[in-house]
Amino acid sequence: MSTSDSTDTTSSSSRESSNQQKPPQEENQDELIIKQQREIEQEIAYSNPLVSESQAINSLNSEYLDDAVYIAKVKDLASKYRAIRRTRPDGNCFFRAFAYAYLEYLVRNKDEFSRFYEYAAKSRERLTEAGFPRFTIEDFYETFMEVINKVKPEGDDTTSALVELHKLFNEQGYSDYVVVYLRLITSSHLQERADFYQNFIDGNYTIQEFCRQEVEPMYKESDHIHIIAICSALEAGVRVEYMDRGDGNQVIAHEFPDGCKPNVFLLYRPGHYDILYPNEAQ
Repeated sequence: MSTSDSTDTTSSSSRESSNQQKPPQEENQDELIIKQQREIEQEIAYSNPLVSESQAINSLNSEYLDDAVYIAKVKDLASKYRAIRRTRPDGNCFFRAFAYAYLEYLVRNKDEFSRFYEYAAKSRERLTEAGFPRFTIEDFYETFMEVINKVKPEGDDTTSALVELHKLFNEQGYSDYVVVYLRLITSSHLQERADFYQNFIDGNYTIQEFCRQEVEPMYKESDHIHIIAICSALEAGVRVEYMDRGDGNQVIAHEFPDGCKPNVFLLYRPGHYDILYPNEAQ
């Protein structure tokens, strides 16, 4: 290579490098914007309890005072449900809402509680057989079982168990560990039935890649595939009421799995899940 060729190559490389690198001021500005966005998101999240006390459905109206579409849908929701329990909007809302509502149901149904307890007690072995290292899941499993044991009702009195459930789900350590463990159960179930669930995956993900990137990490939002998998793994039934800007004045219900008798009721608004309590007639 001639000197001029070398110089041209060096000059070209320098230009490419210069084009690829942002000035320090731009980098700092980008970092500042990202930091501010994260701080705002954290402030919004931490201003909400992990799981709220139950509230009347009409409490939703205060969020939509000038929005006739949503006001009509809140009215429709109130005709079917008597209360809502809100969850923190932190990306874990589906798993937290599901776990709380499902345990609430189990506390009130002893036979189902016993069946679930047996499943939960054996779940560590299932996860290790699925390839999760035992030492990485041990703490989550033990905390999961501790929560289940703490809310196990004594006799016919469910009140103290439900009070304990609410207390535990508002303690970050317990609440988050339950969420983590349910994410692992969901991931394991998806991978065990990879041939079936692969059809639900968009893009070029394998099931394993999808689980590592979209299921197992905390704060990752959930989609239909997460709901289908956890319901199948735990033999639970979930009805989700979808409330958005779609046509009509009614919320739209979907059941997972199709045609099930639901024991968990959730409200979905774009990007977020809360717990619903149906009228006794439902």
